[in-house]
Amino acid sequence: MKYVLLPDEKPRRLTFYLAMEEHVAGKLDEEDCFFIWQVRPTVIFGRHQLMENEVNLSYCRTHGIETYRRKSGGGCVYADMGNVMLSYVTRDENVQLTYNRYVNLVVLALYRLGIEAHATGRNDILVDGRKVSGSAFHHFPGGSIVHGTLLYDTQMEHMIGSLTPSTEKLHSKGVESVRQHITLLKEHTTKSLTEVKAVLRDTFCNSETCLSADDIARIEEIEQSYLSTDFILGSNPRHTLVRHGRVEGAGSLEASLELKNNIIKAIALTGDFFPTGDVEALLAPLHGLPFTREAIEAALPEDLGGAIRHLTRRQFIDLLFP
Repeated sequence: MKYVLLPDEKPRRLTFYLAMEEHVAGKLDEEDCFFIWQVRPTVIFGRHQLMENEVNLSYCRTHGIETYRRKSGGGCVYADMGNVMLSYVTRDENVQLTYNRYVNLVVLALYRLGIEAHATGRNDILVDGRKVSGSAFHHFPGGSIVHGTLLYDTQMEHMIGSLTPSTEKLHSKGVESVRQHITLLKEHTTKSLTEVKAVLRDTFCNSETCLSADDIARIEEIEQSYLSTDFILGSNPRHTLVRHGRVEGAGSLEASLELKNNIIKAIALTGDFFPTGDVEALLAPLHGLPFTREAIEAALPEDLGGAIRHLTRRQFIDLLFP
């Protein structure tokens, strides 16, 4: 696997690195690439999340924390210079194999640091039963991107202050409650953050390539799509009925339906689920159907995993008709 270097070390926005993933995925003639990056305090939320539901915008404005949307699914994340962001780009289109390969390499790197880590749940890596890393997946024609966080010495006050309401239960008990669920690598190793990054790079990669000035220019063009106000804000789907819940293995889902005379006029899904295909195309056959369990069951395939990771038809219908 090749490590992707930038020609300089100047600080960049989080959106630059998301665009860099896209550029690497589309332009570099490599099977597998990897790079590590860091950003000033930033909140990044998933493609299908509603910003106002996930981000404490007042806190972020007060503390100078930037907020951006990514094109992958998953939940809301806080990042700063006390942790590292990991990007793995591959030509492999097999979602499960790609994700497993990435997680296993992160776990292996931690073992090489003398840290006993375990992968668990949808996207977490735990040390001593507490979360130290999470990740999100973005599938595209011809390959896949996995990106994740690895906590080293993150500012916990900013983490809990900027994320809401996904951490609402933790807010009620303050930072100490968060610390019961999250751990920092500095508590488990004497290695510096620079040394941790070196071990990660050596575990993933055996060669390197450096981007050119032309590459940087193209990345900055792609970055504009992430900086669009419409993309960052998203849109609140129209609805007359909302169903929401947490689906085992798939994550949190909220279905917003616009009904007229019990006919589905529109339906949208938001949440921290991981899309593996076109979610809108999955929902399209439901437009114009009666809002009944029987009609929706007949219109959908049994396994919805081609659009949303680990979601079955039965789970989705149970969400709509609790």
